[in-house]
Amino acid sequence: MGNTIVETQIKEVKDFLGSTVEKLETFLNTTTLKSLEEEEQGDADFYRHILSSIRRLAVFCEEGLEACKVIAGSQPFSKGAAEKTLYRIYIHCIEEFYSPKSDIWFEDSRAAYTGKNAIKFRDTVPSKVTKLLASLEGDFQKIREELEYYETDYRTKMLQSK
Repeated sequence: MGNTIVETQIKEVKDFLGSTVEKLETFLNTTTLKSLEEEEQGDADFYRHILSSIRRLAVFCEEGLEACKVIAGSQPFSKGAAEKTLYRIYIHCIEEFYSPKSDIWFEDSRAAYTGKNAIKFRDTVPSKVTKLLASLEGDFQKIREELEYYETDYRTKMLQSK
């Protein structure tokens, strides 16, 4: 891929991550375990895991945002570093969004055909959590489609270099 395409993608991903981090931080700064329990009676451990998964996603997105800022601001532009960063963002941010380590939620692969949200929770959750993930889902899907190339291409390059 040409430098200009990769440069454009770094800028798009930087904007996406900036917006995502802002939404996640706002949610995390205004939401407590107690507020979730007050909104919807449920399993406190499950709610703890939800907040933990959202915090983990926020950290990955913040790290990706910082990497994008560094690469976007560097002269000369390093295509190799940018591609590696986009690959890591795909692995850490995109995959964590759709399939968090704790398996608190999962992606319903049939959602694309039904027009419904792809994120499904293992148990009942407060609407505040559902609204947050629904507000992020469209942008995550767009960036996922943009970055799928790097996931495949980078793994192929790594295998060929062995």
